[in-house]
Amino acid sequence: MKGGREKICAKLSSAFLRKWWIVAAIALLFVILGIIVAIFFMTWVNLVVQHQIVLKNGSQAFGWWRKPPVTPRISIYVYNVTNADDFLNNGSKPIVEELGPYVYTEAWERMNVTFNDNGTVSYNLQKLYFFSEELSVGSEDDVVVVPNIPMLSATSQSKHAARFLRLAMASIMDILKIKPFVEVSVGQLLWGYEDPLLKLAKDVVPKEQKLPYEEFGLMYNKNRTSPDTLTVFTGATDITKFGLINKWNGMSHYSHWLTDECNSLLASDGSIFPPGITPNTTLYIFDKDLCRRLPLKFQKEVERKDGVPAYRFSPPLDVFANADENPENMCFCPHGPPCAPSGFFNVSLCQFDSPVLLSFPHFYLADDTYRTALEGISPPDPEKHRLYLDVQPMMGTALAARARVQINLAVSQVVDIKQVATFPDIIFPILWFEEAVDGLPEEITNLMRLANQVPPVAHASITGVLFALGGVLLIIAVWRLVRGANRLSSLQLATGHIGPQQSKDVQMNNVNRH
Repeated sequence: MKGGREKICAKLSSAFLRKWWIVAAIALLFVILGIIVAIFFMTWVNLVVQHQIVLKNGSQAFGWWRKPPVTPRISIYVYNVTNADDFLNNGSKPIVEELGPYVYTEAWERMNVTFNDNGTVSYNLQKLYFFSEELSVGSEDDVVVVPNIPMLSATSQSKHAARFLRLAMASIMDILKIKPFVEVSVGQLLWGYEDPLLKLAKDVVPKEQKLPYEEFGLMYNKNRTSPDTLTVFTGATDITKFGLINKWNGMSHYSHWLTDECNSLLASDGSIFPPGITPNTTLYIFDKDLCRRLPLKFQKEVERKDGVPAYRFSPPLDVFANADENPENMCFCPHGPPCAPSGFFNVSLCQFDSPVLLSFPHFYLADDTYRTALEGISPPDPEKHRLYLDVQPMMGTALAARARVQINLAVSQVVDIKQVATFPDIIFPILWFEEAVDGLPEEITNLMRLANQVPPVAHASITGVLFALGGVLLIIAVWRLVRGANRLSSLQLATGHIGPQQSKDVQMNNVNRH
């Protein structure tokens, strides 16, 4: 009876050991899972986020992209010339008065949205502008004196033409009573007014050379659905190109500049970017009025009131530098030196050869002599005049922006045209604007905040639980296995299933235990 009982006990002890070996295996599995989660959890989260932001019909992200739930605004500051006659007749330094802001709220919607088979989507952007009296300092009816852009563009272009053509132009301007400065309302300057030169050109210029508008205005024909068709990548086939332009009016490259890199249109429209942005990322934004894509470099991390982490990106300080200071900009000088001075970008090639130079407001990043050539313009302030964009790095969504640009006219003296014979070579500022988006609706920022805050906490919690559970089970399993092994050895000794030497070892172990 005694021997049978001991054999039963030995069998039970063996089963006990097998059970704790299984527990030990499970504990090791928990530890391995903890390691896997520690390494790959955030990668899985990023894959889920990327799947959610892909532009696809019917998704929430697509709805927000098609009709952005924001109210952008554009604030316009006009340089009103207060001594035009003195400047022309006596050679006085021009004096300007900065008027504004004249503020317009905007409504954006992507129209004619069409998904293509190659992982892209095409659309036309509708921008509607609404004048805001409460946000503005002044009225659209305010009268300003500004350079006559159509006239000064024509005279500057005629500088290298035959002399008789310049004399003929002077006679025509005499007959039409065209002067170098015009007195117009702010609304006319922006949205259009009838210009006698444009009216004349409509009648005499060959059809293939006609300008595509009959009036002149710096924002003429912009208060509508754009005829330009943009095609962007949805991210469905390549998330690294999410939101980037594939084609603009069927073209993947401009033809104005000297290299494929400078002609490239692979950029964002400024609203969405490929996810996974880091401080080493260079963002590119495209606007047809700029005639190129604009690079943006990391500036700093931004703490926002809504709790969503953001990176601020701005153009590098040498973005508009001349080729001597930034050799990469040589490609934007197709006709060779002299090119636009540092701090300016020549957009004449896509503005019907009008000598328009873009800069940042108050000639920020340009030599100060251009600002001091006029009176009335305060020194630039980077906080007020720098262009910047705040983006959420995980999702690549633009959270806030300040697009600040100044429009200037490069005026050339032409001695054969008496109307501008005393007009010096000067870069004359017309206006500057700030297009702003302050933030996204709370509904979106709440989701973004959760997407940023929950995964790291879940990552740490799940990893910690798996490691803790696996570690505790492993310690218990090892301890019980050691105890069980000792008991089994004692039973085997008692029933004679081990040899003399093994018996001595067991006895020594028992002595050591006590």
